[in-house]
Amino acid sequence: MRRLSFQPSLTLSGRKNKGLRGLAGKPLHPPLTDVPVTAYLFVAVFDVLSLLLHGSHPVAGRQLFVAGTWTLLGGAAVSLLAALTGWADWHRSSEPGTQARRTINAHALTMIVVTVLVLVLLALRVFAWPDEGSTPLPGVLLAVVVAVLVSLGASIGGSLVYEYGFNVETSGDHPAWHKSETDVFHGKDS
Repeated sequence: MRRLSFQPSLTLSGRKNKGLRGLAGKPLHPPLTDVPVTAYLFVAVFDVLSLLLHGSHPVAGRQLFVAGTWTLLGGAAVSLLAALTGWADWHRSSEPGTQARRTINAHALTMIVVTVLVLVLLALRVFAWPDEGSTPLPGVLLAVVVAVLVSLGASIGGSLVYEYGFNVETSGDHPAWHKSETDVFHGKDS
């Protein structure tokens, strides 16, 4: 008896190209969001540790500050791609006046606030605090606020998929996965 099946998840043939939104059943936005969300959470951890360790371990405090800066920069760079693909989903896949659109708007607003705060934090790190031995307290507080807000935004975005089924390709005969004797391969009849 087979225990693993990679082919249905990796098959691209038969999938309609949706431009910036990805391929049918393979959207671009959700996987791109993993990078900035994780990066911003790590930055908060690095900054808290940097502040806590700078007295007893000044080299570690400085290294954590630098690591946080690079991690923040990487997350911000990928968030631009996530924002672009998210805008394409909003523009092409949702209808004004629906609960899904209102939820998308809440998600987008939350993530725009996160992006503005990230850019402020990045500018402070690069221009105001470049030679700091550790992350200053205002930077730690801002990084923690960003981590909380990005978690909230990710939760709202996740509800679009798991509660509304937004941009989810169905298995053909049912809007959600269900036990079936027939293997479901995208683009092929059962």
